[in-house]
Amino acid sequence: MMSDEQSDTGTGWPEPTGPSRPTGPAAEPDPRPDAPDPDETAPLRATPSREGAGSDDDRSDGAEATVDLTRAAGGAGPAKRMSSASVMIAVLLALLGFTLVVQLKTTSTDPTLSAARQEDLVRILSDLDARENRLRQDIAELEESQRQLASGAQGREAALEEAARRADELGILAGTLPATGPGLTIRISGSGKSVPASRVLDAVQELRGAGAEAMQISGGVGSPARIIASTYFLDGEGGGLVVDGRRMTGPYSITVIGDPATMRTALNIPGGVAASIKGDGGNVSFEDREVAEVSALHEPITLEHARPVS
Repeated sequence: MMSDEQSDTGTGWPEPTGPSRPTGPAAEPDPRPDAPDPDETAPLRATPSREGAGSDDDRSDGAEATVDLTRAAGGAGPAKRMSSASVMIAVLLALLGFTLVVQLKTTSTDPTLSAARQEDLVRILSDLDARENRLRQDIAELEESQRQLASGAQGREAALEEAARRADELGILAGTLPATGPGLTIRISGSGKSVPASRVLDAVQELRGAGAEAMQISGGVGSPARIIASTYFLDGEGGGLVVDGRRMTGPYSITVIGDPATMRTALNIPGGVAASIKGDGGNVSFEDREVAEVSALHEPITLEHARPVS
């Protein structure tokens, strides 16, 4: 027969009186229906406290502080770089603005254009248009010559005509052939002193820029001298000019072939050649010529070093 203790357990086996059976993953479950859940009866582990360690709140505060410091250290670099880039951009914009202001001020205070009258500006614009038209006409003639040279049957004849025409043009430019055509006669005189050679040279340069094709200069004493690319002007001893080794005295007369209106406008630009000569006490006068003759010739130049490229 079972004892009362055995009947109480309901298993027919006596309740062990020794140490309690282990409860855990490796222990067998208690077969009793009213046995307590091992997880509920598992002893709680106490976390050993270390001496000097703070509480959980203290540790969490320290972690947040560390995170804040890390964020601050990581964000300081980009902020600093953005600040330097902003400063450089501001400096560059300031320099650009200063440059634009200086350029606009310089353009707006150009003494030559600001002193020019409206009709002078209109004439200058008209002269530029006329020069452009002449250049376009020259381009068209050269293109036509090229087509004729490549036409085959007329190639030889066209080549001879083109060669003769170019020879005449080069002869006029070199001063070895006389020339005639519409142009101007310009008279330059001084008052009490001779006109400096630099003023005469400025007049010649202005005429070349205005499309002059042939020029010669003559004075009160001496034969006329043809003006070409290599012509030089010097102040003579005791007054007068020396033009390519020829001595001349004033007043001087320049005969030039080209468009009269364009060349007159070029010399009369405010602050230009005519104004400078008049400012020195001299005088400049113009006379249009339907047929201007440039008859003075220049000796052919013998080249010592330059050779055509083959």
